[in-house]
Amino acid sequence: MNTIFITGAAGALGSAVARAFDAAGANTVLVGRDTARLEAACGPAGERRMFAVADLRDAASVAAAVGAGAERFGRIDGLCNIAGGFAMGTPVHATADAQWDELFDLNVRSLRNAVAAVVPGMLDGQGGKIVNIASGSARQGLANMGAYCASKDVVIRLTESMSAELRGQGINVNCVLPGTIDTPDNRAAMPNADRGKWVMPEALADVILYLCSPAARAIHGAAIPCT
Repeated sequence: MNTIFITGAAGALGSAVARAFDAAGANTVLVGRDTARLEAACGPAGERRMFAVADLRDAASVAAAVGAGAERFGRIDGLCNIAGGFAMGTPVHATADAQWDELFDLNVRSLRNAVAAVVPGMLDGQGGKIVNIASGSARQGLANMGAYCASKDVVIRLTESMSAELRGQGINVNCVLPGTIDTPDNRAAMPNADRGKWVMPEALADVILYLCSPAARAIHGAAIPCT
């Protein structure tokens, strides 16, 4: 667990994951859209923590961030694809192309760009760990959430495909399926919800930390519910 590349590190879950790896002694490459937000969420850059500004929808931008992290720390040992997006409210037949494309860009294209940039280095080195964020909503289609459910189901299928492709080369690929995460945005959007049934970002970060540890070396292609 030497160097971990974390996308969406300025968000509630991403910053919790960054803190968990920092506490475990890992080097972290924290990726977001601007340095100020990363610093506000994760604290200042330091000897074991660097910031990388990237547009995850742009392959060249992601490759540059990965290259900077590998140059700074030697190699990328773990990839946590935390960045993503959520939208609901329209039935499938009324979902605009723009919303469909945005969710697939945020939840699928960002993942594909990250693994395209990170995996070659893992193949040249001593393997690695990849953890993706799917969703409990990916296990079935839900009314007025078709585009979101479909994009997160693709995350599970890509996790399974990558695991089948890479497990023989020392790379573990898994994903987690969180329920509703207890974040400020979700509290504002659902003020009357029973938050006792939500998952804390720190609890989810513990699962992700475990999946990137040597103790999880026998876990491949799993989609782990976290509620």
